[in-house]
Amino acid sequence: MTRDQIFAELKTILVDDFEIDAEAVVPEAHLYTDLDLDSIDAVDLVVKLQDLTGKKIQPEQFKTVRTIDDVVDAVLSLVAAA
Repeated sequence: MTRDQIFAELKTILVDDFEIDAEAVVPEAHLYTDLDLDSIDAVDLVVKLQDLTGKKIQPEQFKTVRTIDDVVDAVLSLVAAA
């Protein structure tokens, strides 16, 4: 998967499953303050990303994730490690 593909998939998940406005999903958007995700949403997002990548995501991999771009970077490194 490329960075653009990961971003597109992430955007689809956020719009379809979390009912976030598509225009709000930009690389610099902060998950908690800009998109109003909470800790439960974050767990749900990790589960959806695991389904997308087919890989187990360790919680520590997502501790530093704050923005959409951070999520894309984390997923990219996960996919690249395969």
